[in-house]
Parts: sequence; C-alpha cells; structure tokens
Amino acid sequence: MNFFSRFLFELQQVCDLMWRMLKGIRSGPRYLDELVIQMNKIGVGSLGIVLLTGFFTGGVLILQMYPTLEYYGAQSNTGQGIATSLIRELGPVLTALIVAGRVGSAISAELGAMVVSQQIDAMRALGTSPIRRLVTPRVAALVVTLPLLTISADVFGMVGGGVVAKQLHGLDINLYISSVRTGTQMDDLIAGMVKPICFGLIIGVISCHKGLTTKGGTVGVGESTTQAVVASSINVIIADFFLSKLLQASLSGTVF
Repeated sequence: MNFFSRFLFELQQVCDLMWRMLKGIRSGPRYLDELVIQMNKIGVGSLGIVLLTGFFTGGVLILQMYPTLEYYGAQSNTGQGIATSLIRELGPVLTALIVAGRVGSAISAELGAMVVSQQIDAMRALGTSPIRRLVTPRVAALVVTLPLLTISADVFGMVGGGVVAKQLHGLDINLYISSVRTGTQMDDLIAGMVKPICFGLIIGVISCHKGLTTKGGTVGVGESTTQAVVASSINVIIADFFLSKLLQASLSGTVF
C-alpha cells in the first residue's frame, strides 16, 4: 500500500471513529463519571505547563516586538500586539501542541496497552462499547478543557508580556493594560475559542484511533504513541491555516 492509499485508509478510519462517537453521544449510555475524570486529568494536569509556556511566550514576544515598535515610536501599542498575537494564533496553537504531546500520547498509550492486553476484546464480550466507554469521554473532555487552557495561556501570556515590558523596557503598566484592552476585539475572541474546540476534536479522535489500532505488543504501543503525537501536531497546524482563512472570511464578510 503506497503512501496515498495508506493516507486515505487512515482518513476513512478516523472519520468512521468520529461518526460512531457522535452517534454514541446521541443514543447513550453516557459515562459522565469518566468524563469528569478525564477533564481533571487533561485540564488540571496540563494547567501548570500551559501557564508556564504562556507566560514566557508573552515575554519573548515583548523582547522581539518592543525594539521595532520603539524605533517607529509606537511602543504604546505593545499590549495590542501581544493581545492580538496570543489570542488569534499563538495561544490556541501552542496550547494544542502541548496538549497533543502530553495528553495525546497518554491516551494513545493507555488505549494501546488495553488493546495488546485484550481488555478491549473483554469489554466487547461483556457488551460494553469501547467507543462510548473510552473514546467519547476522552474526546469530549479535550473539546471542553482545551478552550479553557487556551484562555489561561492567553491571560498568562499577556501578564508575562506586561512584566517584561515593565521590568526590561520601563513601559508604564497602565499604558500596557490600556493597549491590551484596545487590541482585544470580539472577532479575535471568537476565533480564539473556535480553534481550540476544533483542535481538541482533532487531537482526541486521532489519539484514540492510534491507540485502538495498536498492533505488535509493547513495541506497537510505543509506535502508536509516537504516531499519535506526530499526526495530531501536523493536523493541528494544517487545520490552523484553514480555520484562520475560514474565520477571517466569515468574520470580515469576504472570501478573498
């Protein structure tokens, strides 16, 4: 099977998994306890690293941006540039990539281990659907928690930018806050929330698919984990381009 045929086969399997998951949401049973457990693992477990990444991303943006703005006498717009960059682009993408590496790999490894130890087969033999019991709660938890993690990263990014602007460049903090408020538009907030929802769906479905299709024992679990992280990260970046274009056209009312 060549690369193109393998890609189409994988795409078909992922779409089939997503469709079966959506049908499971409508018909039930719904495992709300598992959903809460997964939200705690994904959201609370990833919060520290997301906040740290957001804080220093904001600081780096100020380091790179401030000299240029100062050259043109526009340093009063520093906060606006930080808010726009973080909310529109860097916050959603960086948070998704972190979650793909931390959570996507964990989901794939967990489901892969259950496959090779035949726990999935035992679950089916007992009449329990692995899709409803395992896939749906994990994907739903990602769709719910990723936007919240993105908001946290955005806020701490702006805080980090403000600290660096104040401490290293002597920018008045009130001027920075005023610039952030001016630069935060409703269109940016909408785009900043739509993207994480789509990214959470992508990461969840791909990671679960890689885990459930694990073959080859413990070696296969490692391969599935690596493939889940790589495939999730690449698809997040590709989806970001098309979502940016779609949201830009929708919110501005123009297509090209």
